[in-house]
Amino acid sequence: MTYSRDNIRDGLFEEIGREAERLGLLRPCTDEERAESRARMLEGMGADEDVWVFGYGSLMWNPAFHYAERRPGMIRGWHRSFCLWTPMGRGTPDNPGLVLGLDRGGSCSGIVYRIAARDRDTELTLLWQREMVADGYNARWVTVRGEAGDVRAITWVINPKGDRYAGKLPMETLARTLATASGRLGSNRDYLENTVERLDELGIGERLLHAIRDEVRDYARMNGGE
Repeated sequence: MTYSRDNIRDGLFEEIGREAERLGLLRPCTDEERAESRARMLEGMGADEDVWVFGYGSLMWNPAFHYAERRPGMIRGWHRSFCLWTPMGRGTPDNPGLVLGLDRGGSCSGIVYRIAARDRDTELTLLWQREMVADGYNARWVTVRGEAGDVRAITWVINPKGDRYAGKLPMETLARTLATASGRLGSNRDYLENTVERLDELGIGERLLHAIRDEVRDYARMNGGE
């Protein structure tokens, strides 16, 4: 399934969370918890202030929210990593997938989006529905550096205390998982390929993700895939 602004708004991610809860896989966030989290992030901001959001994974190639401006940017102190297990979205209980999170250390390049003040509540509600399904991520402010100047932006970093935190996995595990796992939101392999393609378009040659992609392709070929 290709998720969109409409099906996120209509509750696709909440539905996935409820299904995972029925199977005993996780406890989804409630609407009240998401609203409280958003309110904490916006404390001290005026109603007429725009907000920036930093994307490093699927937000780069399928943002699915309205924004007024986007530009490349880089953050320090965090790196992109396949460190969050997903037993429903891009995997199954029997073969959970992996999605990207920001883990401690290093740096990460991606895209920073400006959301106009008039759209802030609507678009952040949509983003919280998408990113805060359960306890996999924590929302936080980061400084995004770019040629047009630095901006303060919201992003979602891994929750290392969450049950689905994968940590640093061996290449063999990454290759097998990303080559084989698939769920309601699509396959892990498509998620990886789309991310690498978008980074290449931006001129961000991230060697580790290219190495992971090559290992995934090799695994698929050796096991009857394309």
